[in-house]
Amino acid sequence: MTERLAADLSGKTALVTGAATGIGLAIARALAAHGVRVALADLDHDGARRAAAEIGGGAFGLPVDVRDRASVTAAVEAVLAQAGALDLAVANAGVSSMRRATEITDADWDFNMDVNARGVFLTNQIVVRSFLDRGVPGAIVNTASLAAKVGAPLLAHYSASKFAVLGWTQALAREMAPHGIRVNAVCPGFVATGMQQREIEWEAELRGITPEQVVADYVAQTPLGRLEQPEDVAGLVVFLLSDAARFMTGQGVNVTGGVYMT
Repeated sequence: MTERLAADLSGKTALVTGAATGIGLAIARALAAHGVRVALADLDHDGARRAAAEIGGGAFGLPVDVRDRASVTAAVEAVLAQAGALDLAVANAGVSSMRRATEITDADWDFNMDVNARGVFLTNQIVVRSFLDRGVPGAIVNTASLAAKVGAPLLAHYSASKFAVLGWTQALAREMAPHGIRVNAVCPGFVATGMQQREIEWEAELRGITPEQVVADYVAQTPLGRLEQPEDVAGLVVFLLSDAARFMTGQGVNVTGGVYMT
């Protein structure tokens, strides 16, 4: 299967947002390992450039603020200018904050919606326009979440933003199918990243337990018995972008270790 994916993807160019760390970085590494030239885009431009230098293989870093149309447009144009192509995209940039639903502020709501929902909308729309203009039957994967399948306590605003990602993914997939453009989403569970570490601290405080107890709870909810790693998500993304998934579109694919099975 690895050889098949490499054959499908080798020589293509991908844009990955939120790629300086965590899941995005793992995705960029996995794509590069399959012969893809990767543009790592992140609000942390220096981090994206460092990550690209570490990956090698023609990878390069770009600045992007996925909340801003002009910034996303500039990033897509930079990929085309530097690589001469854009075949694949992963709208992965995301944020979270944690509060009880009755205490969520307007700023909390806007922050999550602006990055997680608007960021996916802008990235997808601008990339799809590029695909259509150039007649490219491209593929897109959006990072949703376990919290896009089942409402997450203390993360109601985050869940709302990720449910929006799934709705958008399905609708865009239907519209783009006649053009040969596929759009799917991945729904990770409890992934060991810097973002999760912040959430563990927040949840421990809100629930009045220790961070270690929060982690133990995450593992106990996961039938496969461990925290998810960014590489667990990256492998699925590579598959969805490849021709091996050529008849899949509009899907929100769980990669949760069995936490959610429907």
